[in-house]
Amino acid sequence: MRFFMLAMALCYASARNITSNPNTRYIQGNNTDEKEAISFLLAYDREASAMCNNVMNTQWDFNTNITEATKQRMLETQLEYAKFQKDVWATATTFKWKTFRDPTIRRQFKVLSVLGRAALPEEKLKEIQQLLADMRDIYSRNRVCPYVKPPKNTSLPIRPESIKCNLALDPDLTRIMAKSKDTNELTYMWQQWHEETGRPLRSKFIRYVELSNEAARLNGFKDTGDQWRASYDIEDFNSELEELWMGLRPLYQQLHAYVRRRLHFQYGKAVPLDGPIPAHLLGNMWAQSWSNLYEATVPFPNKNSMDVTLSLKRQGYDPVRMFQLADQFFVSLGMKSVPDSFWTDSMLEKPLDREVVCHASAWDFCNGRDFRIKQCTEITMEDLTTAHHELGHIQYYMQYVNQPLAFREGANPGFHEAIGDVIALSVSTPKHMQQIGLLDSATDDPEVDINYLYSMALDKIAFLPFGFLLDQWRWKVFSGEIPFDQMNKAWWDLRLRYQGVAPPVNRSEHDFDAGAKYHVPANTPYIRYFVSFVLQFQLHKVLCEASGHVGPLHKCDIYQSREAGKLLAELLKLGSSKPWPDAIRILTRGRTSRMDPGAILEYFEPLIEWLKKQNVEEKAGWRGMNSGILIKTTWIAVLLPSITLVFARLW
Repeated sequence: MRFFMLAMALCYASARNITSNPNTRYIQGNNTDEKEAISFLLAYDREASAMCNNVMNTQWDFNTNITEATKQRMLETQLEYAKFQKDVWATATTFKWKTFRDPTIRRQFKVLSVLGRAALPEEKLKEIQQLLADMRDIYSRNRVCPYVKPPKNTSLPIRPESIKCNLALDPDLTRIMAKSKDTNELTYMWQQWHEETGRPLRSKFIRYVELSNEAARLNGFKDTGDQWRASYDIEDFNSELEELWMGLRPLYQQLHAYVRRRLHFQYGKAVPLDGPIPAHLLGNMWAQSWSNLYEATVPFPNKNSMDVTLSLKRQGYDPVRMFQLADQFFVSLGMKSVPDSFWTDSMLEKPLDREVVCHASAWDFCNGRDFRIKQCTEITMEDLTTAHHELGHIQYYMQYVNQPLAFREGANPGFHEAIGDVIALSVSTPKHMQQIGLLDSATDDPEVDINYLYSMALDKIAFLPFGFLLDQWRWKVFSGEIPFDQMNKAWWDLRLRYQGVAPPVNRSEHDFDAGAKYHVPANTPYIRYFVSFVLQFQLHKVLCEASGHVGPLHKCDIYQSREAGKLLAELLKLGSSKPWPDAIRILTRGRTSRMDPGAILEYFEPLIEWLKKQNVEEKAGWRGMNSGILIKTTWIAVLLPSITLVFARLW
């Protein structure tokens, strides 16, 4: 420890010139002593783990109890950690690490040679940290007024004084968007959430982009998007993503055409048969998952439902028991169980006495023993799946716990998201649900298979274009290709082009609809989810082969397969110590090192053929696929939503 601090002090002065030299990526110095470098890394790992633990504790305190005091304490520790990172960077970049013999040592130094936001001058660093905290605060605290049907002589909702404007996104708006069939209520809730959340964030987001880009350039990147893409170690990552999407687009378009037709039968001309689907009618605030449409659009309604929500409630499941069930799946594979502290320290349901960030997340406190989940769990099949997803993150943390801190992350960001979801592919099978007592029977019936695959497609396939486009939009904002005064138009152009959805009401540049999605104000890269949806099926196929499964891929359940668990653990223990193509090569026993959509197409093959037959009379796709949405910027489009809100709150 003394060596570490002394080395930083001695080297900091010589590193100042490097700090002031922008556009230098992965820089190094002249010190060729590899033994000294190893000693530095060991000392860094001890101190950085302690610093990280302190930061994670204050972030946890803020996310589970949103107050000004917890926010300020979090900001203070973040600034302390940034100063620590700056000192570490100053020392690390004095070593000529690119010449070191050990590739593991070179890889650690590559991580440490990128300073991140800490490269900013102190005042600007404080400013960007404050902006990020404020944006999360605005998102999490937002509340909207309930909908009340207007009198016949006005289109404005009338609001009795006794009704409070206290509806939160979770669980209130989420339930309404999932269950309501009143198009006026759905329009109102969609509009209120997007405007009450997005509009206050717009100016803060613009300033954040400016500061984040400045930090990225100080680290040698063109902009923040360039820096985010670098974590995937692919020279032309965008082209690979586009290739993946083009391979999956036909399946999405078939699903889109079928769902659109069923919604047309329900809502009439509000859903034209050749156009995009109105975003508020898809059962989800962002139209990213269509699972809540299952009951209304199920192919064979007379067959048993795959949704075990009622069974969970009937059997008295609570959030803790749901997570215990998920933990037991990993144990059945011969993998690790969560520590006792997980059950006492996690937040598994929404507290009633304080504001919290409800968005589900898994936490690693950097000390090798403290792992937690924060989730406002509802007793639903969807949240049971989420429990497995979040515990997948925890399992990853526990498996790579012996790696150096620099390698305690996924092989790429998408790997981390894929692990829990690959388990959920087994958990959601009728066979597994029957085995754990949540489904009465699992018959071998082609119509039941189509219903099951359709329910999976409403989640997995419906998500793909949204997972693809969000960061396409954000990267273009970072690069300047999308100017600040056209952000909302560009957002809806991409939603139309890739997703085939349209806003239910006129939008303008006064709106900031992308900000109504948590990951934008929370500064969380999103392309990881698209990558994870490809990887999880690829992993599923490999693990099914290891388990000895014979038959269609969608019927595979790796529960209790020690062989599959051993293979998965082997992958997870690597963390990010090897480039992710190497991780795929290890997992597939040398067959490939690339992401491949083939497993998704194989999994959904019976549904693809069925959808093609159902859609034979119509063309898949929608008007405007190759053009943009007209964003009206008249004073009416800008002011009318605000006037409506004023009336809503007056009454």
